Amino acid sequence: MSKTIVIDPVTRIEGHARITLHLDDHGQVHDARFHVTQFRGFEKLCEGRTFREMPSLMARICGICPVSHLIASAKACDALLAVRIPDAAADLRRVMNLAQIVQSHALSFFHLASPDLLLGMDASPAERNIVGVLRANPELAKGGIRLRQYGQQVIEWLGGKRIHPSWVVAGGVNEPLSSDLRDKILAGIPEALGIAQWALEWFKRKLEDYNEEIRTFANFPSLFIGLVNKRNELAHYDGTLRVGDASGKIVAERLDPQDYSEWIAEHVEEDSFLKSPYYKPLGYPAGMYRVGPLARLNVVDRCGTPLADQEWAEFRALERGAVLSSFHYHYARLIEIIYALERIRELLDDPAILSKHVRAQARPNAFEGIGVAEAPRGTLIHHYKIDEDGLMTWANLIIATGHNNLAMNRGILQAAKHFVDGNKLEEGMLNRVEAVIRAYDPCLSCSTHALGRMPLVVQLVSPEGKVVNEARRS
Repeated sequence: MSKTIVIDPVTRIEGHARITLHLDDHGQVHDARFHVTQFRGFEKLCEGRTFREMPSLMARICGICPVSHLIASAKACDALLAVRIPDAAADLRRVMNLAQIVQSHALSFFHLASPDLLLGMDASPAERNIVGVLRANPELAKGGIRLRQYGQQVIEWLGGKRIHPSWVVAGGVNEPLSSDLRDKILAGIPEALGIAQWALEWFKRKLEDYNEEIRTFANFPSLFIGLVNKRNELAHYDGTLRVGDASGKIVAERLDPQDYSEWIAEHVEEDSFLKSPYYKPLGYPAGMYRVGPLARLNVVDRCGTPLADQEWAEFRALERGAVLSSFHYHYARLIEIIYALERIRELLDDPAILSKHVRAQARPNAFEGIGVAEAPRGTLIHHYKIDEDGLMTWANLIIATGHNNLAMNRGILQAAKHFVDGNKLEEGMLNRVEAVIRAYDPCLSCSTHALGRMPLVVQLVSPEGKVVNEARRS
């Protein structure tokens, strides 16, 4: 008799969603769906507002990654002004974006993922949380808190606030950097870098314990997309887009982000408010691709900083071609933290970053502007249109998490088929399905704006509506 398992909500992610597993007559999973259940209305909310409000407004899409939206929005507004912003302003934006990478990746790895990695996928939910991590390994928990604190502190020092700063504006930034603040930021890098390196070594030792998860956590061929600079190194603020395949071959490069609509299309599923972008040349759904830290490390030729390059080479040695398992998003995040800290130091060591010229002033000179940057979770696109008065008439946002929607759905199906036995529900089975989603670190706050933490109830329900089995998590 066929059954359905509903995981509602998926836990330890940013935002709320549910997973539906469909079982056949023998209790084996034959289909799985990842549903984002609330509506995001920011594309409509911004219509009629002056475009200069957009960076500050878009930062409020999310309390977890506001800097990413702030920067992508400001870049779209730069395009509306049709100006080249001062070099110092661009570098200061880079520093803030890299600080966002540090704090967000630290949140994902230490707070949301480490309970699984340290305590085990089968551990009791009462212990499998950050408090349990603190009890079992205080150094890991405290290191994560300190690393995230550093990233947030840099954002606050630059922007005035840790969440929703308004320092990044159309044309540049509001204030130049002082030498005292530069030195303060630089002083914190050695400690933060030490924590990141220690955590990466700890994680690499844990990999042997998770061979089964590595084989089955969204481990399949796909395309990978990310920004690169002129030397094909990591680029989180600016650059061109590169597309790689599962073999490690680059199938398209030097793609101008301004032309994203020529090779990315969006499909709408009936059971989710999260759009499903795909690579146009391959069509839907064959054009499935992944973005984010795993994708970025798969499409670059190197990271571009000494310590990160060494770790990247070891990471890429995991596979002959691209690293396919989404379990390794965790690995990639730690390497990106190291890169971000090294890159912040490089940018701040350049005396030119103290320039007082940090903003270009202009009136609107174009009716359409596109801003693209790499958010912690992947490529983020803001596309605006305005009228002659500078008022917004249209917006399209492709949120970083949305790019991964097709891959997340295929990933939970692969893991559920391997781990879930519908004839006997166990907590660890369902947690592994959720852990596939956590590997992507989806930021559904960008889509849902839900508050609080709902309880989890998983039920096996017969076609007649009878509850055959039930598991609860309060």
